[in-house]
Amino acid sequence: MLGVFTAEEMRRLDRRAIAEIGIPGATLMENAGRGAAEAIAAALPALGAPRRGGRVVIVCGKGGNGGDGFVVARWLKRRGAAPSVVLACAPDDVGGDARLKLEALRPTGNRPRRFEDDQALAALLGRAPVVVDALLGTGSRGAPGGEVARAIELMNASGRPIVALDIPSGLPADGGAPAGVAVRAVMTLTFAGLKRGLLAAPGDGLAGRVSVIPIGVPEAEVARGVSTFLLEARDVAPHFPPRARAAHKGTFGHLLLVAGSLGKTGAAALGAASAMRSGSGLVTVATPASQQPIVAAHVLEAMTEPLPETPAHTLALKAREVIAELAAPRDAVAIGPGLGLEDETRQVVRGLIEKLDKPMAVDADALTALVGHLELLRAAPRARCLTPHPGEMARMLGVGVVDVQRDRLETARAFATRYRAHVVLKGAHSVIAAPDGRVFLNPTGNPGMASGGTGDVLTGMLGAFLARGLDAEAALQSSVYLHGSAGDIAAERVGEESLIARDVIAAIPEAFKRLDGARE
Repeated sequence: MLGVFTAEEMRRLDRRAIAEIGIPGATLMENAGRGAAEAIAAALPALGAPRRGGRVVIVCGKGGNGGDGFVVARWLKRRGAAPSVVLACAPDDVGGDARLKLEALRPTGNRPRRFEDDQALAALLGRAPVVVDALLGTGSRGAPGGEVARAIELMNASGRPIVALDIPSGLPADGGAPAGVAVRAVMTLTFAGLKRGLLAAPGDGLAGRVSVIPIGVPEAEVARGVSTFLLEARDVAPHFPPRARAAHKGTFGHLLLVAGSLGKTGAAALGAASAMRSGSGLVTVATPASQQPIVAAHVLEAMTEPLPETPAHTLALKAREVIAELAAPRDAVAIGPGLGLEDETRQVVRGLIEKLDKPMAVDADALTALVGHLELLRAAPRARCLTPHPGEMARMLGVGVVDVQRDRLETARAFATRYRAHVVLKGAHSVIAAPDGRVFLNPTGNPGMASGGTGDVLTGMLGAFLARGLDAEAALQSSVYLHGSAGDIAAERVGEESLIARDVIAAIPEAFKRLDGARE
């Protein structure tokens, strides 16, 4: 998995590389610029420019990001491209290692142009197939001003593909909306590790395709002190080795899914179908007695059990003892989809979350049952894996959705550590948080999955992986990654506009197949 850095974490990494490992700052800058130049040279044909003689305008600021741009210009010229450098500052304002790289340009014959006239820069940008943004790096704060702001506006207005170095200028490195203008890039070449601002809205939309460029710091040192990571297929694949020839259905666990109520049997059926497609050896759906025949008719591979119900056809208090008996011989429990919000039902859910000695996936109406009772999670005897969307997280915390969305990563981290739970805050780049404070961002999934029932599919997958014996962290990471991957496959087949939950279930087998290439 890839480390995801804050601006401060990157500063600490740079300091350690210089002071402890002994890599001079100028060498780090050279490595970054050279790696970026190689990536840009390789991408020129796709960006609409020839490899030999392709015109590239590099717009540089006075700081370290500008220094990276000077190095890029020098190495692009060696690769046969035709770079032009524009300075959005006076040459005398360039200092530190960046000044050394500016001076190293002179022997190459590349003389930077001073940006003083909007029309001249607009004309230069208009003649270049590719533009490189080297104005502001991760250390920048607040809204860009003066020449830098005007340069960003002209770059965006040029209509040319922009490649950003480290982070699009004007975008906060730690996430959140830009305070002013920001570069709209088609590609971002970020140095040493990912930055949080590249993986959260609106930054993910401004960054384009993101690639990490190594800068010569050993991988172990890069990972030191990082608590946020981006999942990769190779992190998930080892949890699903080839099945042994002697395996049987008991080998892959028995899931008890507690779900459904009047009018919401579809949630139970989707969860069960997903669990079966996710490799659970056996699935039993426990649902209100009047709804049991409906669920049984929709999921032929799963078993069903009737539960005592209220007059509203939701779980009655007596269901708690029945569920406990059903859970005893099973390997894991998933609870919540379509249960309803009757008082008795919520009492049943809370009692099971607090006392049941089985790993448990908690979703949907079961999350609402926890409102005002989150302390129950700390007392639970086994792992509790919660899968809220932003609205459910907001209800549990007693805040507004906007408060949750303002910093999704830290919201999930704080919840998981405070309540000793594993949690995924669903949405674009779903945030998976562990009780020890580590956070994992998911790269899979698409907007077409924003439709009813896809959350029930995730619950079924998560429950299946818990039943198969994966620990809570591995089960949650694997289910979120594969759920998103199946959604991406479904979108390839039917498009995002028409995607429904059953399409995601149908794509689960292909999502597993795509893990094969990631196994070491």
